[in-house]
Amino acid sequence: MKTLRYTSAILLVTALLNSGCSKNFLDKPPYSSLSEDIVANKDGVNYLLVGAYAALDGGGTPTSSLGGGNAWEAASTNWVYGSVAGGDAHKGSEGTDQTPINEIAIWQPNVANSFFNTKWRAVFEGVARCNNTLRAMAAAKDMSDAEKIQVQAEARFLRGHYYFELKKMFNNVPYVTESTTDPLVPNNVDIWPNIEADFKFAQANLPETQAQVARANKWAAQIYLAKTYLYEKKYPEALALFVEAINKGKTSNGLNYALTTNFEDNFDASKKNNSESVFAIQMSANDGTNGIGNANEGDMLNFPANFKCCGFYQPSFDLVNSYRVDAKGLPYLDNYNDHPVKSDMNISSDQPFTPDPGMVDPRLDWTVGRRGVPYHDWGYFAGSDWIRDKTQRYAGPYATKKMVYWDYNKDKYMDNNSWAPGTAINVLLIRFSDVLLMAAECAAETGDLGTATTYVNQVRSRMKDHPENWVHDYKDPSKPVLGFDPNKPLPYYSIGLYDVFPSQDYARKAIRFERKLELAMEGHRFFDISRWGIADQVMNAYFTFEGQITNDVTGGHFTKGKNEYFPIPQRQIDLTLKNGQPVLTQNKGY
Repeated sequence: MKTLRYTSAILLVTALLNSGCSKNFLDKPPYSSLSEDIVANKDGVNYLLVGAYAALDGGGTPTSSLGGGNAWEAASTNWVYGSVAGGDAHKGSEGTDQTPINEIAIWQPNVANSFFNTKWRAVFEGVARCNNTLRAMAAAKDMSDAEKIQVQAEARFLRGHYYFELKKMFNNVPYVTESTTDPLVPNNVDIWPNIEADFKFAQANLPETQAQVARANKWAAQIYLAKTYLYEKKYPEALALFVEAINKGKTSNGLNYALTTNFEDNFDASKKNNSESVFAIQMSANDGTNGIGNANEGDMLNFPANFKCCGFYQPSFDLVNSYRVDAKGLPYLDNYNDHPVKSDMNISSDQPFTPDPGMVDPRLDWTVGRRGVPYHDWGYFAGSDWIRDKTQRYAGPYATKKMVYWDYNKDKYMDNNSWAPGTAINVLLIRFSDVLLMAAECAAETGDLGTATTYVNQVRSRMKDHPENWVHDYKDPSKPVLGFDPNKPLPYYSIGLYDVFPSQDYARKAIRFERKLELAMEGHRFFDISRWGIADQVMNAYFTFEGQITNDVTGGHFTKGKNEYFPIPQRQIDLTLKNGQPVLTQNKGY
């Protein structure tokens, strides 16, 4: 099955929004652009649509983002905005590197922080490309009605995605379409109805399968619409769509939705576009561009220090402790930090270390690199020698793992065409386990605790039913480590199933915790705790606990009623002057 090749070399018509330029620029065609009459045909429209897909990763030229700024500032994984800001991870590296992340990590963000402006510009570039596609499509005379509807559905799906990203990050967002004539649009109107409308059109008009696996299909649109309802707290409407997709849905390449047998297959480039992939950004390595622009450059900093670069994105102690389980194999929902997992903090790699013999959820060791446990197939994680800050005091002793390439297929799927590596591991914007947990949440909120329990247990059963796929000893791949010494017997790993949730409050707590465990380090955490209205409780408890161990989050504080969203980039406000007054308004409290 062919995949859609993303490339930054596509020529696009003038964008309605070009946030890095002056207002006057909007009245002049940019150099090297093509006029609309040239691209208003079937081939031109398809190229524009591919360009709209290409904006998904936020990357422009190698190591930079669309519209300017560094690639990692607009990373499609949202590792800064979703995971570091949500307590899954520390910034990592050293305190003096990429300092704008430091203020995001402790929730003291400045409105002039360059990261916000970079992310805003990159995502709005995606919006502009969708709008360009729709305008050219409307003018094309060599396209049938069916072909136009197909293009319109895909472009509106993508526009829905881009606006969803902006809405969940910044909340108050200006809404610009292909028919907008004045790009200076205020941001004082709720755009959820517009996002709904785009996904509804896509769901009604996209095919169930696609010739190219990268393209969105009907089911991806339906799930995204359901996710939109979930964020709006329209739980019954969301649940109905989720349930139908769970029972009948297919990936773009025709696979019935199902959890992969191996959890780690979702993060192995050789096994991408599997049955769990609802919608993914297609990454490629060594594609002849002599750069890593198509190889997830947004995560190029996020490898252990011995992997060429750069030691960022280190999982937190709070996250690791969350995987501790009780005698039934269930998590400690309320007091997991009272049952800490032993670490090698302040122990150098040349000193002996005996890993924790207590029971943990096996997903921990497919998510976090920790001392004495195999790091994929690279051998056992070596501790401080693999950490950029050798003292481990700045961000702790752990390393990220999910989006790091494997040794056995690195020649094909690791890209060394830059000063930091790229990888062909797809970025999963939505995967099937996420769908099950969103459906469980909706079921719990509508009082169907049995269905909620079933979906959560379905996610947990993947690991429970397949202990042969727990972390292995790569000296003998047939033998699970099941702890840390392959010659020792069970138990070290354990994962149990829930009895039917006894109450709605308990169901909420269990489902929310399950999202933390299953989707850790995938950029979801902050947006979850924000929409649940508990971000102040979670983050301030995190700062209190984690600040006793590491130096980087000292002084952190989350302000309720303000920090649920990031500030509108000040640069964008300054660019919207009309009659001497800015059109965009700043978010509350900033």
